[in-house]
Amino acid sequence: MAAYGALLSLMHIIDTLDKHPSPPISINQKHVQSLTQNITFLQEFLDCYISPFADSHEADPLERRIADAVYAAEDVIESHIVDQIHSGSTIVADHDFYHNLQKVIEEMDLINKEVKSIAVEAQTKQKPVAALSASSPTVKENVIVGSDEVFLEVLDKLTSDQLNRQIIPITGMGGIGKTTLAMKLYENALVKDRFDIRAWTTISQTYNVRETLREVLFRASGDSSSDLSENDLGEKLHKFLFGMRYLIIMDDMWSIEVWEKIQFFFPDNQNGSRIIVTTRLSDLSSKLNETCIIDMKFLDEASGWDLFRMTVFGKESCPIELEKIGKNIVANCKGLPLSIATIGGLLAKSERTKECWERIEQNLNSIVINDGFCLKIVRMSYIYLPNYLKPCFLYMGVFKEDYRIRVSMLEKLWVSEGFLKPRSGKCLETLAQEYFKELVDRNLVLVDELGSTGNVKYCKIHDLLRDLCLKEAEKERFYHVVRDDSPASISERRVVLKTAGLLGYLPHTRTIICEYDETSSSVDKVLLTRDLRLLRTFRACVSDSYFLENVIELVNSRYLATITVDNDSRFLSSIDLLWNLQTLIIECWNYLDVPNEIWKLHQLRHLEFLETTFILPNPPSDDSDIVIMENLQTLKGVADLLLNEEVVKRIPNVKKFDLTYYSDQKEGENCLSYLQCFSKLECLRCKTFDQSGDFWMRINFPNSIKKLVVQDHDSTEFATTWEDILPKIGSLPLLEKLVLINGDFQTGKWETIEGQFQNLKLLRLWECDLVNWIVSDSSHFPRLEKLSLNRLSLLEEIPSEVGEIATLKSISLYWCSEAVVASAKKIVEEHEDLYGEQLDLHEGIW
Repeated sequence: MAAYGALLSLMHIIDTLDKHPSPPISINQKHVQSLTQNITFLQEFLDCYISPFADSHEADPLERRIADAVYAAEDVIESHIVDQIHSGSTIVADHDFYHNLQKVIEEMDLINKEVKSIAVEAQTKQKPVAALSASSPTVKENVIVGSDEVFLEVLDKLTSDQLNRQIIPITGMGGIGKTTLAMKLYENALVKDRFDIRAWTTISQTYNVRETLREVLFRASGDSSSDLSENDLGEKLHKFLFGMRYLIIMDDMWSIEVWEKIQFFFPDNQNGSRIIVTTRLSDLSSKLNETCIIDMKFLDEASGWDLFRMTVFGKESCPIELEKIGKNIVANCKGLPLSIATIGGLLAKSERTKECWERIEQNLNSIVINDGFCLKIVRMSYIYLPNYLKPCFLYMGVFKEDYRIRVSMLEKLWVSEGFLKPRSGKCLETLAQEYFKELVDRNLVLVDELGSTGNVKYCKIHDLLRDLCLKEAEKERFYHVVRDDSPASISERRVVLKTAGLLGYLPHTRTIICEYDETSSSVDKVLLTRDLRLLRTFRACVSDSYFLENVIELVNSRYLATITVDNDSRFLSSIDLLWNLQTLIIECWNYLDVPNEIWKLHQLRHLEFLETTFILPNPPSDDSDIVIMENLQTLKGVADLLLNEEVVKRIPNVKKFDLTYYSDQKEGENCLSYLQCFSKLECLRCKTFDQSGDFWMRINFPNSIKKLVVQDHDSTEFATTWEDILPKIGSLPLLEKLVLINGDFQTGKWETIEGQFQNLKLLRLWECDLVNWIVSDSSHFPRLEKLSLNRLSLLEEIPSEVGEIATLKSISLYWCSEAVVASAKKIVEEHEDLYGEQLDLHEGIW
């Protein structure tokens, strides 16, 4: 919700000013206390507030009023910050500032008084979105296709010889067919014969334990007892079920608490009783039964077409002239049964003409999201989200349809927007990762691609959920999407540009996200005009280029990416005026001098230079005003950085380095000599050119490293010899990914040592002069999952012991000898014989 997100954002500004070593302004402690108390109270109120407008097309007036008051406070504070910075003076008349701030505090006080008079308890008796059915397994009728394997899998679990009572969770996003599958199982003849008693109850988010027990008792026995207490109902149900083989369907469960309260009333009769639970929450499924989870998948193309055809035509065939349009419609539903069934139901009642179907195809998403039944199902996932996740979820709608969203970029944006509620002992990036995982567990965000070590690298959001985000964002004025024409003035704090070009008047805009449509012209770009003085987040289009000095004028910035810098740009020393800059990602093809003032950006978390490398100046050691950049986590695209004691002191918490070294090091010197002092470093990518052979030998790696990529480029006769440094690398206890590029095995031989590479998951060797690779035992790489060999033309074979590694999943070979390919194929066969699993073998040339 916009109001909750606004409160989080304002609190973030107040906290940042309080903790900043040299804040641009200071706020009277009395005003800070008043603001903090108001924010805390309103957050707590919204956490238990059930809006009467939640199921309406209109925004809640109370929530909008809260948001407007908070936005007004932000405007007053941040306008004063910008004025102060631009004045170039440490003293600015504060009279108007405090007068305006007092006015917004008084408005928030007034809202608080009104809020206290609201009978929250009366509003929380029921959720605005009712359960689809509280008494029987009857929902909008669906044909079930494409789930035969899942159906048979669950049926087998229901009828197996396992005697103990089993819980079978069925998990998936809203509309994927969980309830339909459960219903088909419930009505199956074999199931009816198998169980003495069958009962169905819908739990929903606003569960009532007493009503749930009464419902199950009534469905199981016909006893409609309504005057018994919760405990008496439970005991009566337990007595009735005792000794019986029963099947209970618990549809739409949202929390483990309800199960913990009722589980004791369902006896384990050791006779094969079963309980099926449907839920949208993957983590809940794991809590119910860690070893048996039925995960519903999207329908493939053929199954989706079958469902569509049966919904529209029943037993008839589809007319040939409509088949192509029909299949396009199915493809655009992205495998979600709810979407397919909703559109199919509409077409079943429409004219069977090409023109009619084409009109529906063009308005597909709006038809589905505006269908009452469909919208109710999808919106439940949003309404039942904890408030702290709602801004993050709505933000997913800013990206283009079918866009592969880089998770690390998404998390940086969440941080810059101030959506994350700080928790003691956790950095904001860790919180963002936890929020993301929660959205995945709730089946609201789809995992699109995993990284090399199992982390989620790219994600997507289903079109139906994306449309829900856009609909809710418009309702709550959370962001404004500009398509073909721009209004003269935009009041929303966030603007998403689908078309390149000029914007209207944007005095309140804090965020501009450029997500141009395919048809958008690349000639025009966002002009960074003076009315964008309060802008905090700017995600530019890579095709647009900017003068860096214009970008640096946005002194309120937190997030600037991906800024393609004009060739004539200059990196101004005024960069230190960006007092709250967190992320700076610059793409540039020419060399730029980076000023010393870069070391004064206290809030900086991620500094990345793309396409070329920049040389950072050494931090001035005689600077009396030393800034410890304790938030800096990423430093990428930097050349010849001397990691001495002074640098370690300035950036102690870096987690990711991407460094390049061109200049030859003098004897006894090493740019990475203090590397081991970075105790939080997790990822190191280092490229060297013409370094002396002992460059790497003189380096001690911190034990915290998880990913290591080393490239020894254009080596001299004193090239790095991998066999000398691999024992040091292999001893890193947390190392999961190792990539070695170029360099030399001087002896042509690599013999691994027992006890090393204990956590390595990915090993990639690229153009190394390795001939004989000896692995005496599979325990040398006990957790290896992926092996990739590139241009190892001299390698004789892959050690057969690699095939004995139980965790191995894939082998990739590019430009390797026939002997290596043959050994890989043999390993695949042996691995399948040992473990019954087929390894993925990829062969190719680049």
